[in-house]
Amino acid sequence: MLKYFTKDLAKTALWMVVVGIGMTYFIQRGHDWPYSVILKVGSFTVLLWIFLWIGNAVLSVALDQKISWQEKPVQRLALGFFAMIVYSLGSVYFLVFFYRWVLKFNVGDDLGGMLYSTLIITTLISMFMTSRSFLLNWKEAAVDAERLKKESVEAQYNTLRNQVNPHFLFNSLNALTNLVYQDQEQAVKFIKQLSEVYRYLLDTRNREVVALAEEVKFLDSYIFLQRIRFGNKLQVDMNLGGVSTMVAPLALQMLVENAIKHNVISEEHPLLVKVYEQLGYLVVENNLQRKAILDEDSSGLGLENIKKRYEFLSDKSVEATESDSSFIVKLPILAS
Repeated sequence: MLKYFTKDLAKTALWMVVVGIGMTYFIQRGHDWPYSVILKVGSFTVLLWIFLWIGNAVLSVALDQKISWQEKPVQRLALGFFAMIVYSLGSVYFLVFFYRWVLKFNVGDDLGGMLYSTLIITTLISMFMTSRSFLLNWKEAAVDAERLKKESVEAQYNTLRNQVNPHFLFNSLNALTNLVYQDQEQAVKFIKQLSEVYRYLLDTRNREVVALAEEVKFLDSYIFLQRIRFGNKLQVDMNLGGVSTMVAPLALQMLVENAIKHNVISEEHPLLVKVYEQLGYLVVENNLQRKAILDEDSSGLGLENIKKRYEFLSDKSVEATESDSSFIVKLPILAS
């Protein structure tokens, strides 16, 4: 918002000088004033316009940064009008007393009339500044909303594309092939869970949020498939009982998958993933034992996709922290 104002600051100040000089010309007509008086009246008029116009513009920009038009329009309107009136009257008092006591020049005996005129001018300026500020903020909000919506759609598409990839399907079918010979009953369960995974992917491809219970059910199916592949080397501890919220589709699953992709999983170094709620966030935490070489299907975009989606869904940001022993990602809890 500030860029719209500072860009034209010099031009605006020049116009105020022109307006002040023009008003001085009309005021002094019919008076036989010496040049010293004309200079003082002219400087007072110019400064008055600069104080009223540019000062109120700065005040409007400052209020825009403190109070959002989108979130509190009535409060922004009322406070803006009040602040401009107080500032304008204070500016007039300051200039009048400065000229009277410092420059020893009486700019006018009718202070009440001057203040009344200032109120009228300020009201007009306030209407202009408020309308300008509202329109600029509305335009900026519309552009941001469209950008975030586009990024959210792209992120959801990338998420779905990354999940339905040949490596995931290859690993699943490879595990299924082994199961068919070793344990047919377990193979049937595997096929059922695999179908649940792909059904969820199809059901949520056009949805921005889903209930946490749906995501957890899907995550259980995904973890079942991974445990067939890794056995006890992969341990997932989910503690989300009693938590009721919405979540971006596939967000929790992607974080668990990222942990699997980026970390060594072996008998000597099992991977432990914890999923729980903490202070308004859904937390996914895993012990850190990074692979020296990442899998071919690891694009590195999963976490960035989730962050962009949550920019669209929440005022809070996704938090990711790493220590020597763990990697933690926190997703803001969304309103149900």
